[in-house]
Amino acid sequence: MAVRCAVLDDYQNVALTSADWSPVLGDVDVTVFDTAFPSAEAARAALQPFEIVCMMRERTPFPRAMIEALPNLKLLITTGAANRAIDLAAAKERGVTVCGTGAFGNPTIGIVFGLILELTRKIGFEHARLKAGAPLQATVGDDIEGKTLGILGLGKLGTRVAGIAHAFRMPVIAWSPNLTAEKAEAAGATLVTKDELFARSDILTIHVQLSDRSRGLVGAREIGLMKPDALLINTSRGPIVDDAALLAALKGGRIGGAGLDVYDIEPLPVDHPFRTLDTVVATPHLGYVTKQNYALYFRDMVEDIRAFLDGKPVRVLGG
Repeated sequence: MAVRCAVLDDYQNVALTSADWSPVLGDVDVTVFDTAFPSAEAARAALQPFEIVCMMRERTPFPRAMIEALPNLKLLITTGAANRAIDLAAAKERGVTVCGTGAFGNPTIGIVFGLILELTRKIGFEHARLKAGAPLQATVGDDIEGKTLGILGLGKLGTRVAGIAHAFRMPVIAWSPNLTAEKAEAAGATLVTKDELFARSDILTIHVQLSDRSRGLVGAREIGLMKPDALLINTSRGPIVDDAALLAALKGGRIGGAGLDVYDIEPLPVDHPFRTLDTVVATPHLGYVTKQNYALYFRDMVEDIRAFLDGKPVRVLGG
């Protein structure tokens, strides 16, 4: 009898065409879920029959309650090499093997600068007007050359962002809890204090991982330090920024705008103010969604399944 495998959150219906699944199709019956579950309860009910579950990042979380509600679950695969939405301790206690995949490049960087350019040059806005018949532009753009880019979190991704900022001739400043002046200089940035980062940045982009320490790291006090025309970019994780504080600042005109690819709740609720505010450019978590990334994700998922079925699991997370 074939092992039942669920592929979750395949919103674009590309999971089965992004990789060759033939190495496992003789042993595995694959079911693709192409919409988000409306609730955790609905997810638990739908996934109870499955022995294998393939996750797309954190779109459907797997905390202890989820893992304990799935009696047949034996293998849980996440895209990427880490996923904070999985309770690894609970999985281990239940005898569930958790595996990851590789990833391709740093596709989020393109989204960072796409959001910046849309906020400053209104490319998408003017595109829509032109397609609708407008003869000429209605906006006056803002050049980012000479603008100070502040980077909150100068790790691998933040360093790549700094490099691209230099191509735009933007001065770069940075802060994170463990960042040294030497590391900042090596990345082409100047180390400043946290308060200086928020006060001096014309555009501030967030590149720290979500953790207990970073949750709510950008709150009302930090946003209150920003220039009235400054822009905030978040392509990291929604809960790093205090949602209510950001909304209050945007509605009150206390900052110039925000470019957001991540949210406290995903998919973003249809009635959320981020969808309607003119000062917000919002995208539906596009950061990792590229053909190259998906090809690698799903190829490695197939390899993970085959290796598990053969009794030799690979890319195991959590020891």
